[in-house]
Amino acid sequence: MEKLKKDLKLLSRYERNINNRFMLVREANKGVNSEEFFKFAEVSGQNPSILSGYLNLSLKTLMRYRRSRKKLNPDKSEQLLKWFALYMKGIKIFSNINSFNNWLNKPAYGLGNVIPVSLMNTSTGIDLIVEELQRIEFGDLA
Repeated sequence: MEKLKKDLKLLSRYERNINNRFMLVREANKGVNSEEFFKFAEVSGQNPSILSGYLNLSLKTLMRYRRSRKKLNPDKSEQLLKWFALYMKGIKIFSNINSFNNWLNKPAYGLGNVIPVSLMNTSTGIDLIVEELQRIEFGDLA
């Protein structure tokens, strides 16, 4: 339970800014510190090498950004912020990260039997996953 609280605290750091699209754009334009990528990878339990590929950046580049305390560009920042929001929603619906990750890695009927995690490489793909989570949340599985 303590780990879940810690995970939610990290993920909710940007919650106020990502629930409003104008605020999301503003936050993304400011740039998200590259360190947040590594924190997200740790909390989400996702492989940093795979996640970096979803950002179309090499892990080596992200590590270099981290050392130099460089911020991500607006596109990458937006994508990372949306990942935070996606995981917050997934944890609320599935009660924990492990259950959510299990769902993310299996074909989803509502997504045409596509594996949801494979859609995390684009902003629209993330939106599709969120929409599917909303259907699950409200019991609209048909």
